[in-house]
Amino acid sequence: MRQFFAAKAEHPDVLLFFRMGDFYELFYDDARKAARLLDITLTQRGSSAGAPIPMAGVPHHSAEGYLARLVALGESVAICEQIGDPALAKGIVERKVVRIVTPGTVTDEALLNERRDTLLLAVARGKGGYGLAWADLAGGRFLVNEVANDDALEAEIARLEPAETLCPDEDGWPASIVARTGVRRRAPWLFDVDSGRRQLLKFFNLHDLSGFGLDDRPLATAAAAALLGYVEETQKQRLPHLTSIALESGDGAIAMNAATRRHLELDSRVDGDARHTLLGVLDSTVTPMGGRQLRRWLHRPLRERDVLRERHHAVATLLESRVGESLRERFRALGDLERILSRIALRSARPRDLSTLRDGLGLLPDVRALLAPLDSPRLHALRDELGEHDAHAHLLQSALVEQPPVLARDGGIFADGYDAELDELRRLSTHADQFLIDLEARERAASGIATLKVGYNRVHGYFIEISKGQAHNAPTHYTRRQTLTGAERYITEELKQFEDKVLSARERSLARERLLYEQILDELNARLAPLKRCAAALTELDVLACFAERAQLLDWARPELTDAPGLWIERGRHPVVEAVRAEPFEPNDLVLGDDDAHGRRRMLVITGPNMGGKSTYMRQNALIVLLAHIGSFVPAARAVVGPIDRILTRIGAGDDLARGQSTFMVEMSETSYILHHATDRSLVLMDEIGRGTSTYDGLALAEACARHLATHNRAYTLFATHYFELTRLAEPGSGIANVHLDAVEHRDAAGTERLVFMHAVKDGPADRSFGLQVAALAGLPRAVVQQARGRLAELEQSNCGAPAPSLAPAALDQPQQFGLFSPSSAALDALATLDPDELTPKQALEALYRLKALA
Repeated sequence: MRQFFAAKAEHPDVLLFFRMGDFYELFYDDARKAARLLDITLTQRGSSAGAPIPMAGVPHHSAEGYLARLVALGESVAICEQIGDPALAKGIVERKVVRIVTPGTVTDEALLNERRDTLLLAVARGKGGYGLAWADLAGGRFLVNEVANDDALEAEIARLEPAETLCPDEDGWPASIVARTGVRRRAPWLFDVDSGRRQLLKFFNLHDLSGFGLDDRPLATAAAAALLGYVEETQKQRLPHLTSIALESGDGAIAMNAATRRHLELDSRVDGDARHTLLGVLDSTVTPMGGRQLRRWLHRPLRERDVLRERHHAVATLLESRVGESLRERFRALGDLERILSRIALRSARPRDLSTLRDGLGLLPDVRALLAPLDSPRLHALRDELGEHDAHAHLLQSALVEQPPVLARDGGIFADGYDAELDELRRLSTHADQFLIDLEARERAASGIATLKVGYNRVHGYFIEISKGQAHNAPTHYTRRQTLTGAERYITEELKQFEDKVLSARERSLARERLLYEQILDELNARLAPLKRCAAALTELDVLACFAERAQLLDWARPELTDAPGLWIERGRHPVVEAVRAEPFEPNDLVLGDDDAHGRRRMLVITGPNMGGKSTYMRQNALIVLLAHIGSFVPAARAVVGPIDRILTRIGAGDDLARGQSTFMVEMSETSYILHHATDRSLVLMDEIGRGTSTYDGLALAEACARHLATHNRAYTLFATHYFELTRLAEPGSGIANVHLDAVEHRDAAGTERLVFMHAVKDGPADRSFGLQVAALAGLPRAVVQQARGRLAELEQSNCGAPAPSLAPAALDQPQQFGLFSPSSAALDALATLDPDELTPKQALEALYRLKALA
């Protein structure tokens, strides 16, 4: 217990797995917490201060499963192992914490999601904004960036989705940090820029950080050093697989804020069904590392058009040559080399990791041969990056058995003939029976005792047994070992030497295998960098082959990236809706731009009924643009895409209670972000702006936002609305056009009114919303719908001919509507406060002007 208390004092904030024989034990509060989280038995033993000690334990051989459950719950665990050899220890075996398993630093295969990166993020704060550093220890990636404000920080965190976040223990952090789970507050001095720079120089053995692009990025430097210090503190070892830091500039990617990623449902949905997301439809990668790379590309679409054109060309080449199919077939035997190489660097690789690497390296000649004749610059570059690894492939092929054991401690890793000393030790272990048979025959012949037997038991070892009646005939060189009721047992010098060899052969065999295993890890670590490049090339090939397979199976087309501004999409489709619908999807066109070919329009005002497909139409065009910018083909007959710097969306309704924001406040916050950040190269989707407040407030806000986007931001905008008054914005020269999605009413044979959604985008505004018809389709009671029809007729009749409100330079043909809770308006409220008898002529005239403005 003194050992436990000493270890716990060093790690008070995490659970402590304390090794005792075949179990990891937990004590006191750790035991109570683990018993609750893991549903294991809470027991008690001994006493401390007169009270029993609570304890709970898990078997050491199945600890990974329990660790995985704890990490998934956001817990961290310190592993306190037995350091000394119990057989040699005098007294209590020495123990110490050998590593700390945290949600962001796990590298064990059983603790990881194979198709999602597990990231550790560190955030430093300063006058210039925020510095970010993140690492994927399981994959050996270390990256940094700097962002200017809270909005950009929130967007980066939404993109990275770190499993664990480090930040200084200070007040005033934005909600994107405070509201996250897995945030670990660290001492502020750990984020010091100057000491951080020295720490990085020492770790990478450099004179300066210019090679990483960090000379003029102090906040990124501070974050990187804080992250590196935390990793070394938890892993208790050097990290040879973190060989460099990559600077990820925001200028190289299409910007998407957290709301946009959520609205477009790139890889997650509110209902948790990841199949019905863009990633769910797109991801047919064969390997786990390919799946992770695809997710990274999806969340960081590129603006570097030369890179994208090379990817498109590579996909087209794989598709036309059918080499993509051959690559995918071979990749089915390819394991997760990226993570295996990281475990090799950390010296935690298991025998089956090495056999998987052996099989992967064995595939390289076939892969290179398939790529050699192809006319694609990117595929040729990837072929070169695969490299030559014949020596390591031969080493692993000759060293390992076909199916190695799961754990190195079990032995049986190496093939016969690989090491002569190991073969001799194995022969001693496996051929002991034959030696004993031969010895027994020789001793019977030499002694003349026909009943002599050679045997073995675990207490006394090997022995020669002679019955009591023949004991007097025992040879003089026999030494008595044990006396039984009816027999005497002896040992000879030859049998003693054999016993020493056999009993130690197993132990020496395992020790020899451990030595050989470490030598192989040394050999692989010496060539770790080219092996990592090889794994990265195979990963990208898997993603490109996935794009080719999706293009062929789903009938997607190669997009054209042009330097001229504009978007021209012919017969575009929504990839997810098309995949989940049983009936055929109705394709639609999109034309936006400044020239005659694009109709000289920057905004489409989209009207039509609920359920008519407005949101689907907007989202499908955003997803087509996004797919084009990750290198994929797109669900359209043709797509010509000009330069895009951002995709920004305001779709759907929902509150944010954690931040104290109502549904309308969330809507306005997201709209505000768009109006402040959209440029003339941004794609903006706006759905039903203004619906969260009164009709007049909403209409006024919607019109003002639309005008601002069209005239000030000049973004490519799809603006869906039920305010038909906004269709009047489409004036000649305004850059705004009207389109609508149509629906048709008809009566079936039973005389019941039916509404059929056409899902086809047509020019011009819609003439009706079909709100009551959609309500009926939703199952509202017929009496409610009929009552609503009657009330609608009354409202239309009573408002017929009423004066139109002046909400815009062009008058809008809509009757006056008063407030929701009282029949008043701002003008009436102001008028009620006036006392004509108290006004001077000048004040009366000013009041009249104010009332006129309010009206």
